[in-house]
Amino acid sequence: MAAKRITKSAINWTALSERVPESQRTQFLAFKAKSDTYLRRVMANPETPPAIDWTFYKSKVPVPGMVEEFQKQYTSINIPYPPDTVKPQLDALEKEIKQDIEKFKSESNARIEEYKKQLAHLASLIPYDQMTMEDYRDAFPETALDPINRPTMWPHTPEEQHDYVPKDVQSSH
Repeated sequence: MAAKRITKSAINWTALSERVPESQRTQFLAFKAKSDTYLRRVMANPETPPAIDWTFYKSKVPVPGMVEEFQKQYTSINIPYPPDTVKPQLDALEKEIKQDIEKFKSESNARIEEYKKQLAHLASLIPYDQMTMEDYRDAFPETALDPINRPTMWPHTPEEQHDYVPKDVQSSH
């Protein structure tokens, strides 16, 4: 069983080229040139090796039986190709990765929609340089100063408050 001859590149160079950053364009073009050169060299050779003209060698080699022995050995040689046992594993891995990619894309689209809502909310607010403290409290109640319900100590940063717990202490609990 002979190996299947590859006649066309499986690489979509146009799609790959679109993903290459400008800083790596020269390396990409050099790689593509090497690949094209290799493919041309492979395609320049015939798919099957040329047949040996045994009668020509029998007429030229003076040692009797030598060409017949070589012919017998040549025709009896069999180069086994190993069976492809990895392709099913790669196909399963590809399916799994495609599922992960689709999941990531759907999660990303959900995050994008949430961010668009947040951006629309921020765009609907009064510009910060025109806001009063009351406007800020109405727009961001979770971070605004609230001296009645949540009194804080100056300079009103989380680290300066009496109930502050450092993050490294929080993660060790």
